[in-house]
Parts: sequence; C-alpha cells; structure tokens
Amino acid sequence: MKALFTFLFLAFFATACSCSETYDVLIKNGQILDGTGREPFAGDVGINGDAIIAVGDLSGAVGKTEIDAGGLIVAPGFIDLHTHLDPILELSECESHIRQGVTTALGGPDGSSPWPFGKYLDTLEQVGVGMNVGYLIGHNTVRRNIMGLENRAPTPEELEQMKGQISRGMQEGAFGISTGLKYLPGAFSEIGEVIALSKIASAGGGIYTSHLREEGLGLLESVKEAVEISKGANIPVVLTHHKVVGKPMWGKSSETLAMVDSARAAGLDIKIDQYPYSASYTSISILIPGWARAGGNDAFRERLKDPQLRDSIKTGIVLNLINDRGGADLDRVQFAKVSWMPELEGKTLQYWSALKGLEPTMENGAELVIDAQVRGGASCVFHAMDEQDVAQIMKHPQTMIASDGRLVAPGMGHPHPRWYGTFPRVLGQYVREKKTIPLPEAVYKMTGLPALTMGLTDRGLLRQGMKADVVVFNPKTVADKATFESPHQYPEGIPHVIINGQVSVLNGEFQHLKAGEVLRKNRDH
Repeated sequence: MKALFTFLFLAFFATACSCSETYDVLIKNGQILDGTGREPFAGDVGINGDAIIAVGDLSGAVGKTEIDAGGLIVAPGFIDLHTHLDPILELSECESHIRQGVTTALGGPDGSSPWPFGKYLDTLEQVGVGMNVGYLIGHNTVRRNIMGLENRAPTPEELEQMKGQISRGMQEGAFGISTGLKYLPGAFSEIGEVIALSKIASAGGGIYTSHLREEGLGLLESVKEAVEISKGANIPVVLTHHKVVGKPMWGKSSETLAMVDSARAAGLDIKIDQYPYSASYTSISILIPGWARAGGNDAFRERLKDPQLRDSIKTGIVLNLINDRGGADLDRVQFAKVSWMPELEGKTLQYWSALKGLEPTMENGAELVIDAQVRGGASCVFHAMDEQDVAQIMKHPQTMIASDGRLVAPGMGHPHPRWYGTFPRVLGQYVREKKTIPLPEAVYKMTGLPALTMGLTDRGLLRQGMKADVVVFNPKTVADKATFESPHQYPEGIPHVIINGQVSVLNGEFQHLKAGEVLRKNRDH
C-alpha cells in the first residue's frame, strides 16, 4: 500500500511539474498552422532560448513573456526566397520585412550578390541583423568580376576563373547560384556557360534561381532554357518572380506551368516563386536592348552618337514599350527612384511626356527612356501583367511566395508596395477576400516549402526542436496597406513576430532587436 501511495504521489508530482513548466516565451490559446499544409489545430507553443520546446496543450505552464493568441493564427516565421538585401548594412534591423512576418530572407537574387562573399557575411555577423539572412552567389557578379561588361563568350581561362569564384562562394556558405539573364552582363552569356557554373553550385548542394532571359515575348523559350539548365547541371531550379509580361503574352502562364509539370514528371526539381502583384519593379534600362548597353553607360552614350545605332536602339525600346514592360501605354511605366529628378518619383512616363509638351506616343516615350538612361538611369514600376496570370501561378502547388522586395524605411524613394506588403497581401487579399488559395496552403508556400527548397532543416515548421521563428497574425484583419500611390505603409494584423526566440514585434510594436543569424549553407542550418 505504501509503495502504491509513493508511486501515485510521484506520478502526481511529475504531472504537476510538467503542467507548471516555465518558458522564456509562451504563446497561448492559438490556432496553429505548422507549415506542412495541414489544417489548423488549437494549441500553445513553449519557447526556451532560440528553440521551440513544446507544441500542444500547455495548460498550467507559465512564460516569462506570455502572448495570448486567442482568435489568432500561430505559424512558422515566413521565409522570403527572393530579397534584395543590399541596404542591410544601413537597415540592419530589417523592420520592413519583419513587420510582414518574415523571419528569414535569401539575398543575392537576379545574378547579383556581394563580393568578396565570405568577407561580406563576416561583416554582417559583426553588425548584427534583425532577421535571419542567407545569400546566393550571383552569376552576373562573378562574370563582371572576370569579364566586365563585355559582350562575348568567356575564354577557357576566364570560365575557370568564374568557376573558382562560384566554388569559393559555395565554400563560404552560399545557398546556390542566381542568374539574371535579362540583365548585364548575364544577357551576354550562353547556356553552356551557365550550366558549367551551375554544376559547381550543384556539387555543393546548392540551388539555381533565375531571372529568366525573357518574361515577355520570349518567355516560353526562357522557361525551356531554365529546364535545360536544371537537367544539364543536375540542380534544383526556381523560376524566380515568375510572371507573364506584356499584353501579347497574357494567359501564357497555363503553358509555363504545364512546362514545369512536365519537367517535374521527368524527374527534374523545378519550383517557382512569385510576388502577388500585377506590376514589376526594376531599372528603366530593361526597356533598352542589351547589346546597346554593353560596356556600360559611357559606351551607350557613344552608340547614341551614331544615327543608325540610335535608330536601332530606339526601335528596340519601342518594341519593349509595346510588347513587354511598357504595357503599350506610357502611363503603365511609373518612376520609383530618380536621383536626377526626384519630383518624378511616383509619376509616370506619360506624365513626364506631358511635362515636356510631348504627345504620349511610343516613339516619344522611347526618347524619354534614352534621356533617363543618359542621365544615370532610374528605377520604375511597370504595370504590365494580368491578374489572371498572377492567380493561376499562385495556385500551382510548387509556387512559393517571395517578395522581390528591397529593405526600405519610410521616406526612402517611391518603392514598389511589395517591399512592405507581400506576405500580408497574400493572406488578406488572395486567401481571405479572393479565396484564390486556402490559408494552410498559403502558409505552406511561405514556410515549409521554401525551407525545403533552401535545405533548412531547423526552420520552416512549427514543431518541437525547430528554431523559434514564429509569426502570430489575425486571419480576419491581416492586410497590406502599401499602395502604388502611397507605398510607405506597414501592414496590419501581424501583432507578434519571434525570431530565434526573441520577440521582435510585440503587440504590434517593433522592438528594435537584432535577433537574426547570418545563415551559411552546410553550417549547422
């Protein structure tokens, strides 16, 4: 009897200890979406240090910091596979991303990355970062390092030098290679060069993300090229910020997605990332034929002095204004960052045309594009996509959500609203309002799937033992507020964000922490 009493006492004591567990952070009463795509379930999350210790019924537990998630969704922190992290030394707290619920971002997209690679990551570790960041090694950066802006194939020696830099980047922690085949100098490369360099990234377990060579008239051929690179280099490929640009191509997403399905059925690992807007953002130079910009802006100015070359350049710009980013309407090209004429920011090419007393013709628009480039270029928003393509791409099971956004602070230029609103826009507009995709799938596209793509084994899922990257949001109110007219607005409905166990946003207030880690592939991440 005494032994039985002792057993029952110890069992009760053990249960009592379990129920009165103390956590550094305790999230209570939430609906948990664990990042796998499964339906939500009621539960609590206990965090100690930088790790999730328990998920489930933690009734009776206490937390040094407690968050009541009643009526809210608790999910893994969002992972942004396509981020322009360039201003991170200035904006190291990463507020514009963290307020969207992003806890991890992958930089170095579109073929452009820091160099020297490892030294830059070391600097970031010393400065400290608000969210977790990793990087790809950029093909354009490496090509520029070796060949400048020359429009030719590399010599065997130059190719070996490029291979060496890709290898060095991978050894120093890159998650793979990115290309910007629409941009210089990547536009001058042939597929054999890209495959040769991608094989180096593949050998290091990396991925390949590509700004396709064309996203307008040449879109189908460009998707085919990406598939061939995946096969030739034996590397997973992400069609990054996948879109269909220009009215003549609207609706062709059905064909590009069928190409992805066919490639996957053949055993290739092809995925997609996408931002939820029908407008893109890039340099105004994207309207200018690549050959015309070989050698840089000084060489471009020299070509303009030749009447025949100038005529050819202008013809190419008109073609792009009608069929590509121009959307066949000068009012669809909106200036975002114009150092030489800031009063143009937020205005359109048509506005500038009227300001100069010109008719809004494609030919006059082309002259203004030339003028802008000669003055030093500009960044623009291009309203040249169709909403039906956006929705169709989002529905594809291999599509992940990614911002293609740049770190920003209020007052810095006139950015694309995706810099502030990508993730809440999907949750608010495409899940709650339009019902394009269900909520568990949307969260999977923001968490589990990108973590799998990056090869992160300790992030992207909300379960015991994972890193404590967590976002808590209100599914009834979460919304992007940034607009094309007034972009500098933080989203609503995301009251709490936790990064590596530290509460970076609490009750909607940004805490000004540097809780992030610099992630290096194959370095315990």
